[in-house]
Amino acid sequence: MSDIVLKPGDVSLAEWRAVYRGAGVRLDPACLPAVERSAKAVADILARGEPVYGINTGFGKLATVKIGDADLAKLQRNIVLSHAAGVGEPMPVPIARLMMALKLASLAQGASGIQPGTLKLLEAMLAKGLTPVVPCQGSVGASGDLAPLSHMTATMIGVGEIFVGGVRLPADVALADAGLAPVELGPKEGLALLNGTQFSTANALAGLFEAENLFRSALVTGALSTDAARGSDAPFDPRIHQLRKHRGQIETAEALRRLMEGSAIRASHLVGDERVQDPYCLRCQPQVMGAALDVLRQAAATLGTEANGVSDNPLIFAEDGVALSGGNFHAEPVAFAADMIALAVCEIGSLSERRVAMLVDPALSTMPAFLTPKPGLNSGFMIPQVTAAALVSENKQRAYPASVDSIPTSANQEDHVSMAAHGARRLAGMVENAVCVIGIELLAAAQGCDFHQPLASSPVLEKVRAAVRAQVPHLDDDRHFAPDMEAANALVRSGAVAALAADMLPAISGE
Repeated sequence: MSDIVLKPGDVSLAEWRAVYRGAGVRLDPACLPAVERSAKAVADILARGEPVYGINTGFGKLATVKIGDADLAKLQRNIVLSHAAGVGEPMPVPIARLMMALKLASLAQGASGIQPGTLKLLEAMLAKGLTPVVPCQGSVGASGDLAPLSHMTATMIGVGEIFVGGVRLPADVALADAGLAPVELGPKEGLALLNGTQFSTANALAGLFEAENLFRSALVTGALSTDAARGSDAPFDPRIHQLRKHRGQIETAEALRRLMEGSAIRASHLVGDERVQDPYCLRCQPQVMGAALDVLRQAAATLGTEANGVSDNPLIFAEDGVALSGGNFHAEPVAFAADMIALAVCEIGSLSERRVAMLVDPALSTMPAFLTPKPGLNSGFMIPQVTAAALVSENKQRAYPASVDSIPTSANQEDHVSMAAHGARRLAGMVENAVCVIGIELLAAAQGCDFHQPLASSPVLEKVRAAVRAQVPHLDDDRHFAPDMEAANALVRSGAVAALAADMLPAISGE
């Protein structure tokens, strides 16, 4: 995987995805003059003796306290150490790396007053595989992701711990082993590094990228379930969806139509089928999954904008020689985007579980009860459907919007906060729950299609079924089900299911 050259303010979702997947990161050197001008502007402001928030004053409720020149460096160190107050498990390394890259690109836009040397240390840590150990709890999404970003920044001054090749080392030791030296933060630098939305945005982007794979996989399993149930592809007729005009619905219907094209199972009941309409879990896939696609795309647009923005405070406008205090650190856009992703993930899993429930019910599927040739003696897919129901119910609880909550902090100075951090952080668990639901559907749909042999599904869906059968044999008699489920989950989680039909499936980012 080739390195991604970050052009501050102009990084695509595909590039952020590559960073999340492990690509190396390099900063476009063309940004450095703007960084230098911003740092000089901070020095000029100090020379004029003006009180400017975060540069020569206290922080938050203590912003009215003026700090003398002799204590400016200590001020920046103190804010990092005092704000590194997170708890919980460490951030996963891929998300922490993404957070670092987001912060690097934000600071490099020349509006934060950062020194070039500090920027180069952050870039070098990414290049050498030094990932700060960052507790994942403690941010309310305003004033920025203070606690997690402080833990990141602390490692840059030699405090805290760093992951190196999966091993946790003291930060000063890890830096020394990599040939790097801790930085001494200058005026404004500590605040610039720990103020911003990069923790929330990194978690939200990770959730988005995993949700994209989930969405595409669920289209494949949905088509396979439709064939297993001998469902109709008439509801995917483009004329229906053109009348409603939703882009996601139109593209989803087209994908389902293409996935089922050439199915002998479908052709076998085109004539003489007494059923007039399929259940909604089959018939309304374009409407439900298409709506999810539209919502995910809206979230992607919001997060793409946020990832290319500057969200610390105050902001330095070098051309005017001024520092302006505002509220770009408030992560409400990220909170809304995370809530949107959560709703979509919840519905994708919910619709999939309903298809599993339909397949195991002989009254609806006309196949053997619980998809076992000998129901009664065998329970077949009875409990996997229960597991799917449990996971969907858990996701429903998690999908409650985080953005509608707020608890005032910092002695009511920060009296409205976004809760974007945990709104974004929950997405990984929600997607994993939904992945397991889709994995169960993959097994159930493959089992259902087995009952229609020698008739085959479409060429692409037969590739999917073959991929399943290469790891999980047809279920005749009950056996230990958990290994089968994990094999199917891995096919979904890895993107292997979606990859088999990649050219037929819409992308969230539009790439």
